[in-house]
Amino acid sequence: MADKFDLRRNIRFNSRVLSAVYDERDNCWQVNLADGHQARSRFFITAVGSLSAYYIPDFEGIDSFQGTWCHTGRWPAEGLDLAGKRVGVIGTGATGVQLITEIAKEVGHLTVFQRTANYCAPLRNGPIDPETQRQIKASYPEIFKKCSETAGSFVHQFDTRSAFDVSPEERLEQYERLWAEPGFKKWLSNFYDVMIPGKANEDYAAFVRQKIRERVKDPVVAEMLVPKNHMFGSKRLPCESGYYEVYNQENILLVDVREAPIERITPKGVKTRDAEYEVDVLIFATGYDAVTGALTRIDIQGEGGQTLKDKFAEGPRTYMGIQSVGFPNMFTINAASVGNFVRAAEPLVDWVSDCIAYVLDHQYTRIAPSPEAEAAWTQHVVEGGAKILRTQADSWFVGANIPGKARFLLTSPDSAPVMRAKRAEVAAKGYEGFVLA
Repeated sequence: MADKFDLRRNIRFNSRVLSAVYDERDNCWQVNLADGHQARSRFFITAVGSLSAYYIPDFEGIDSFQGTWCHTGRWPAEGLDLAGKRVGVIGTGATGVQLITEIAKEVGHLTVFQRTANYCAPLRNGPIDPETQRQIKASYPEIFKKCSETAGSFVHQFDTRSAFDVSPEERLEQYERLWAEPGFKKWLSNFYDVMIPGKANEDYAAFVRQKIRERVKDPVVAEMLVPKNHMFGSKRLPCESGYYEVYNQENILLVDVREAPIERITPKGVKTRDAEYEVDVLIFATGYDAVTGALTRIDIQGEGGQTLKDKFAEGPRTYMGIQSVGFPNMFTINAASVGNFVRAAEPLVDWVSDCIAYVLDHQYTRIAPSPEAEAAWTQHVVEGGAKILRTQADSWFVGANIPGKARFLLTSPDSAPVMRAKRAEVAAKGYEGFVLA
């Protein structure tokens, strides 16, 4: 696409942004790069990603490790030679689950350090033949229409029935049928209340926990892999292709670091409270400082020199996740509704484009939320978020994976269609809630 539309001349590659400073006199942003380059613009759009600021816990002794180590989010471009080696993986979230499944095929020995067991669902991916691919492409308008109508911007629609509107036999039949399907149908096409805190959620969670036990031969290991401290769907649900079978291999060791915490990284490996585990390669699948992390790692300074990092110290303070008081003409694109992020983010990008056009067409120089609109939205996130699954566990959805980070829902509590409707209404009313000057 960059070549087709001759976009490369407008893109600066391999450039790290150090800071962005708002010039109140000229109503412009100055963006400063690590190589000394500066760019000035009326509008400043941050599309830095929700999961891009990688996080490694502050383990004592990490620099003493004599082997090779990396974070999954900074995998070496040349790759890692793991064949026959002793490898340690810290973390069993979405990335860890995928990584462990693949590298278990080639390592000499693998030690997995697990803090939180997760509900993982079989992905059941498979090859797509050319004819099926043609049918999919021919169905794009229908697919996109479905995505626009569903809560998470996926093609899947919830069953409008409660799990308890049917008999136990019929309920189990639906669980089993969906479990055998590929993709996300297992929860996004299930009874609607499976994804709401309550007894239906727990009923399905028990079903998933039993599926895990059935795939792991050692009952002690199986119980270590069964989640017990959070609801199904309250954390991001990893999809896998043979993850649990990995633990049936003789060269795989699972270590529960909630029971025996990691004390330090040593020159030879990892020291927990109970033992030291020697490894040649150490891989940190320890996640990300989600949503706000990639923003606050840039020194963004608004009116009066206020930094976005300070503004967000107690959680993001925005209007609809798009703008923040004191940072005029700055738009944030990385807080769209959780779900199918590309499908949810595209309408937001269109909204921002239309907003900028409106500001220019009406000969304004700046746009920013009113303090009242920002306060009302922040309160809505608190109250609406308290009712949904994403706030019920200590996860990146609420920043709980980062020590010292305020616990606050980092995305909208609304579904994608509701968010689009709210943004459309605001725009139709001349950008109600914003101050244009």
